[in-house]
Amino acid sequence: MKDDRAIYLSLVLEANDDGYLASAPGIQGAFAEGDTVEEALFNCVDVVKLIAAYRAERGESLGFAAFRFAPGTQLAVAMPVGVA
Repeated sequence: MKDDRAIYLSLVLEANDDGYLASAPGIQGAFAEGDTVEEALFNCVDVVKLIAAYRAERGESLGFAAFRFAPGTQLAVAMPVGVA
């Protein structure tokens, strides 16, 4: 496996005038907007990945626990699939 590490973090989602705002508390600059819940969440994940890559280049971490996937490892993730 090329990249067998995962970082488990929480995102905060808020409705705003233009759609939704998602942010990752504890990571400066990790926020993004979207017209839908899904778009805001996925945009924020992309921002977190960019920040993680930048910090990795500098030898810094995000400050969150990372774990390695191995055969048989499972990760449960809760995601909203819509807003009613």
